[in-house]
Amino acid sequence: MGAPMLPYHRILSPPPHCRTNTPVSATPNPRPLSRNPPMAATGAAAPAPAAVQPPRQFKLDPQSELRVEVLPDATLRVRLVSGTAEIFGTELPPEGWLTIPPRSKIAIFTWHGATVELDGVSESEYTSDETPMVIYVNTHAILDARRARARAAQGGDLEASQGPRVIVVGPTDSGKSTLCKMLLSWAAKLGWKPTYVDLDIGQGSITIPGCISATPIEKPIDIVDGIPLEMPLAYFYGHPNPSINPDVYKALMRELAQTLETQFSGNAESRAAGMVINTMGWVEGLGYELLLNAIDIFKANVVLVLGQEKLWKMLKDAVQSKPNIDVVKLHKSEGVVLRNSKYRQKTRSFRIKEYFYGIANDLAPHSNVVNFSDVSVFRIGSGHQAPRSALPIGAEPVADPTRLVAVNISTDMVHTVLAVSYAKEPDEIISSNVAGFIHVTDVDIQRKKLTYIAPCPGDLPSRLLIASSLTWYEQA
Repeated sequence: MGAPMLPYHRILSPPPHCRTNTPVSATPNPRPLSRNPPMAATGAAAPAPAAVQPPRQFKLDPQSELRVEVLPDATLRVRLVSGTAEIFGTELPPEGWLTIPPRSKIAIFTWHGATVELDGVSESEYTSDETPMVIYVNTHAILDARRARARAAQGGDLEASQGPRVIVVGPTDSGKSTLCKMLLSWAAKLGWKPTYVDLDIGQGSITIPGCISATPIEKPIDIVDGIPLEMPLAYFYGHPNPSINPDVYKALMRELAQTLETQFSGNAESRAAGMVINTMGWVEGLGYELLLNAIDIFKANVVLVLGQEKLWKMLKDAVQSKPNIDVVKLHKSEGVVLRNSKYRQKTRSFRIKEYFYGIANDLAPHSNVVNFSDVSVFRIGSGHQAPRSALPIGAEPVADPTRLVAVNISTDMVHTVLAVSYAKEPDEIISSNVAGFIHVTDVDIQRKKLTYIAPCPGDLPSRLLIASSLTWYEQA
């Protein structure tokens, strides 16, 4: 079973006093640390400077929204002038300006009408009255009623006291993570503390890509800062695609689910609040199989299918023998922005950069040097096959997909991300959550020194590190 949910943000999400705005400290033979050049949404070279746009106001009719795409290399300010409006379930504060980070895609929705002002250059901005928000908020109301029934059943039947476990599924670019944010923020606004589970290792909305993670949501999600990280729980898969080692992906899902079950068994309110689970956009073949695994492993009782009738029908047929699972088809928003593979890869790089430098690029990580002998690096999976001589007659050698393999530190690790495990012994790594991540900036083979950056100064909380295929290059 995974380690209990701990406040391990010392590395994963350091408090303000751990981060500084000073440059990275000097180290022997450091790799140059500089900002990635901005990239356009298509993955092409950085665009030419856009023409200056003066501040402008939009008067929104009831149940309409203003859809805005922020440039990849500039921020945009948003202000609510009158009325009420929200961004993905979180209300805009009256009068005050909000600075929206680069590359953001937002929709400012109003139930009763509002006037909104924008200041800065955007990639696109337009209004629309064709939104699925009424359907989404009705879904929220049904989930809220289930939470209330679960709370009323506390102390009685265990199944009756379980709130909704909602899993949101759908193809790529169908609005899954956006719907999750809305359902979580609306629930938190009513005083619930649902658990957010992110199984999308390709993008990562709780922490960096390559992780299966969860965190309680105690208040509406901040429009600028995103998912809170006071009490996160992350298991490191280490790759952006589950096809590299699906057995490890499933094993980590089981570890996370088991840890959450332990949490819920001792916290009736969290159990009644339930969970909202975000998934990958891979819904065919192995991706579909992993969706079915996730539904089973996390004991989901509500499946929300976005944007694909075929997937809805397949899932409905697959779970028809389980009467306690509702499979519901929802329309996706027409405002969902399509993203190609190059843009997704660039987004992964930005997510890693944000972990070390902050969303607004206003933080500085700390550089440190360790001896090779001070750390041990392991890779999960890709174990060697057993020799035929060690197998029964007629048996074929098969690699153990979850085998732990020691990795020799080499220059191949430069630019890669390593996870710092909470495991006390190597054989506990696959069942343990991680404290956070470091980025390798230099490997000196002759001196046997490894240079890395981390969000906080000081020694690492563990000498056990997990290798990955995640890379991040800071270009001059």
